[in-house]
Formats: sequence, C-alpha cells, structure tokens
Amino acid sequence: MVAGTLPAQTTDSPSTTKKDREPVGINLSLWKNMSTQQTDTVGSTCLNLGLFSSMNRLNGVGINLLGGVVLRDMNGVQITGLANLVGGSMRGVQIAGISNVNGNNLSGVSISGLVGITGTNGKTTTVTLLYDLFRGLGYKVGLISTVVYRIDTERIESTHTTPDAIRLNEMMARMVEAGCEYCFMEVSSHAIVQERIRGLHFTGGIFSNITHDHLDYHKTFAEYIRAKKLFFDNLPKEAFALINIDDRNGRVMVQNTRATVKTLSLQSMADFRCKILETHPDGMELRIDGREVWVHFLGRFNAYNLLCVYAAALLLGADREEVLQIMSTLHPVSGRFEFVRAADGTTAIVDYAHTPDALEKVLQAVEEIRRPGQQLFVLCGCGGDRDKTKRPEMAQIAVKYATTAILTSDNPRHEDPDAILDDMVAGLAPGDRYLRIADRAEAIRTAAMLAKPGDILLLAGKGHETYQIVGDVKNHFDDKEEALRAFALYAKN
Repeated sequence: MVAGTLPAQTTDSPSTTKKDREPVGINLSLWKNMSTQQTDTVGSTCLNLGLFSSMNRLNGVGINLLGGVVLRDMNGVQITGLANLVGGSMRGVQIAGISNVNGNNLSGVSISGLVGITGTNGKTTTVTLLYDLFRGLGYKVGLISTVVYRIDTERIESTHTTPDAIRLNEMMARMVEAGCEYCFMEVSSHAIVQERIRGLHFTGGIFSNITHDHLDYHKTFAEYIRAKKLFFDNLPKEAFALINIDDRNGRVMVQNTRATVKTLSLQSMADFRCKILETHPDGMELRIDGREVWVHFLGRFNAYNLLCVYAAALLLGADREEVLQIMSTLHPVSGRFEFVRAADGTTAIVDYAHTPDALEKVLQAVEEIRRPGQQLFVLCGCGGDRDKTKRPEMAQIAVKYATTAILTSDNPRHEDPDAILDDMVAGLAPGDRYLRIADRAEAIRTAAMLAKPGDILLLAGKGHETYQIVGDVKNHFDDKEEALRAFALYAKN
C-alpha cells in the first residue's frame, strides 16, 4: 500500500456544537462497545487505541488493528489494518488496508489499494492479467472476477462478477490478513446501481468499452451508460480514471469525475498508445509507447486489454521495462480465445463472447489468422431470461463470418430453447447458411463431423463456464470437454 500524510483540516461542520467539540480523553477499545468510552458520549475522542473501536467523534488520532468506526465527523489521522468508517465528514488522513468509507465530504488523504474496471467486454481478461502481472512483480495480490476470486494463491469459486457487499468486504479483509498489497476487481453495472461497492475507496478506475448488454435489467442503453458512469462519478480525487477514448462513450464516463483522467487508444493521440505490428497464429507483435513487445494473444480486442494492463500498471508506479517483460510471458484467460486442438489440426476456439460486439470482435480476430481454404464453423446461442434484442444480431454476425453458422442453446434458464432460436433466426435472410440445433453437445459434434482437417470451430458464449443452466438447475457442461470428445469421435487421418 501507499502511505502519505497531509496537514489535517479542523474546520467543524455547521452542525457541530461546542459540546460536541469537547474532548473526552483517551478511548481504549477491544471490540466496539468494549471500551473505556461509550459511543453515546457527546464529546470527541482525542486519542483512540484498540482492536476494533467505535466512537462519537474523533478529533485527533485513531489507531486500530482491525477497524475504526466514527459515528459523526473525523478530524485528524485514522489508521487501521482493514477499514475505516466515518458517518460524517473526514478531514485529514485515512490509511486502511482495504477501504475507507466516508458519509459526506472528504478533505485530505484517504489511502487504499483497490483498482476496479467496468465496461461491457474485456473486464475479466484485464483484471486477471493485472493480477498475474503484479504477482510477477513480486506482490501478493487479490482478484475479484467473473471466473474466480483469489486471495493471493487461494482460489475461491466465483458466484457473481461483483459479489454482494458483505462477501466482498469479507474477502478483502482476508486479503489484508494474507498480506495482499493490491486488489483488482471487475465492477459490473448491477453492482454499481445496487451499491455493492458503496464505501470502497478505489485507487483507480478503468473503462474498457460499452456496447448493448443487460438491457433486460437496465431497460435502455442510456440507463446502462448512466450505471457505468456512476462508478467514475464517485471516484475520489486522489484516484486515476483510465479510459479508452476509441469508444465514443469514454469521455462521457469521466464528465463529472474528480479523479485524474488518463487516456488510452489504438487510433489517436492519448496518454498511452498501442499499435499492432504483426499477427501470427500464436500471437502478436505490439508497439506500446514506442517499445515493441511480443504477446501470446490475438485480436484487436486483446490489444486494448493489454494496453489497459500496461497503463494501469504504470499509473500504480510499476517500472515500464519490468511491465513489458512480464507482459510478454502472460497467456490468455480461461475461456477467452482459448484453443482446443485435434490431432488432425482442426482447432476449436472457446470464447465467452455473448454480446454482438464481442462476437464480431472475436470473429475479426479469427479472420486475421484464417488461411485460404479453411472453413469456419461458428457456434453460438443466447441466454434465456436475458436481453432479447441482441438475439437476431448475434445470428446475423455469426452468418456474416461463418462458412456455416450453427445456432444452438446457451443457458436457456426458464425459456424454451426453441423459442430463443426463433428469436435468433428472425434476423436472418432466406438464403443465409446456417444450422439450427438446440442441443449444444449435438451442435458441437455436428461441427466436428463437418469440419475437415485444419478447419476452425468457434464455440462462443460460454467460455469459462462449466455448466448449462436449465430452469433453476446447473447441469455440468464444458465446451472444451465437449470439443475434445467430438474430435476424438470424428478423428480424421
């Protein structure tokens, strides 16, 4: 963590009375109300020492091993191992292992080690690569992602992109106990509007991109944008706000932020720039801020992800040369443009692409490595009980790029899989080349049977998921496993 100090400001809020400002001496505390000073004391504490303390006001210094709660205003210095909570205004210095929560105004320095990323696509890859990068730099690191939660080396099953506030803060407390110095987390639009991240003090925020998604929840694209923007509106002034300005909504995100705005781009002038120099089946050569680096990733979308990683690392104080060296050793995240190869050279690419924009970007990346004569089978579906507007778009994009598109099930949930396919097919023209197979395992087997040696199968939509949700039941299903079974069944010499 970073540490620092600024002279504390001691101006009282308008509601502060003379009696409130009266000192009550020293507060020694073991656990909340197990202390020498009760929370209903009207005056202010001058010195607080304890394990976990709660007090009316703090005008002085508070030091606690776990946490400190000030019901009203805090003027001075508050230091704790896990979290500081101030119900009123904070004027001075706060240092916490994970978070500083302030009810009203903040003046001074509030320090924690948390970086969040929001956007439609690229969040999982970016936070996971930041986790891997900073571990490569020698730090203990926490991770909150769609795929997995990590407390340094400990792996915890992920249930949501951003968990509920109780579980989130519990895991972060454990990160501090484990000695983690950074935490990189995905921040979903649901988490923002449901205030799951309220009170967390971010060192930095990253915006990747925004396209149509989750309209079943937000109802309109404007509301979806507004939800993402709230994250940047609430960043503290000491934080950085790193935005992709190649997305037209990048500037919108930071219109009202107090944070220091930094920009990245593959197309125009920005604080951090990247250019794709060469693309090969096993990776790309990039030029980042004038330095060339080979990476084990493909696709323009991954160039953006890697540029986010690079820029965030430098904004956190990492050495440029060390960052580039470690970036050259990083590998794709599970279920993100992940290759499964058959003995005859046929390749299945497993990717989480479940929005029209993500699917098109992945297919554009496939086109960059596709050789003349290679057939491309695109297998995709759409989730049930989710945004229906994207269903015909997904089918149109699949047909646009594929030799043969295979429309199939994703997670049907409480919808009839055939009804979902009806919605997808509605966007297609009579002459479009596609197959309609509701059973996803059968769809994968069909693609493997039709493929010739060396052909490419894109299995889109599920990525890292090892289940399929039918009704309220999660049934085991793994695209990678099914691809390997299909390759073995239809092995061609």
